[in-house]
Amino acid sequence: MEEQKIIEKAVFSLKIKTYILLVVGFFLLVSLIGIPLLIIWLLGFGQYYSAKYYENLKCKLTEHHLVFSKGAFFKVEKTIPLENIQDLTFLQNPILNSLDLKILKIETAGSSNPHGSDMKLIGINQAEKFKEKVLEQRELLVRKPSTGSKQEMKDESLEVLLEIRDLLKDMKKEK
Repeated sequence: MEEQKIIEKAVFSLKIKTYILLVVGFFLLVSLIGIPLLIIWLLGFGQYYSAKYYENLKCKLTEHHLVFSKGAFFKVEKTIPLENIQDLTFLQNPILNSLDLKILKIETAGSSNPHGSDMKLIGINQAEKFKEKVLEQRELLVRKPSTGSKQEMKDESLEVLLEIRDLLKDMKKEK
């Protein structure tokens, strides 16, 4: 795949580390089995995991795609074609609000996950600006004319019409 021009790179807030620490800690606390693990999480593993996750968090907008990678130990990279993006939504909850973070949820046409989204970007600095850039680039891509020129398309149409005419003439002769 050829290298595409990067239009915008998302910059993530350092507060994501705190968000991950709090959310995982909350779920460990709520589950009875997780309470012993909560101690390990709070004594250092949580900070290590959050830092590693933040370190691997990347998102870039290219001319044709949105490329996102994340993960601490198991890394995931997702590439979404811009023309497939159906919806960009901001999500917030009390923890996100207290840390002044937002989640940008991206849904695409033909999503393989009917109850979720294709991509969730947590804690982008200037998230509204990034969302607008994605929408602008998507609009440019969707409005861009096809690779064939108008003259080529006219020539192909004319060829097809001439073939249809010839077929109709042949059918008349056979009657």
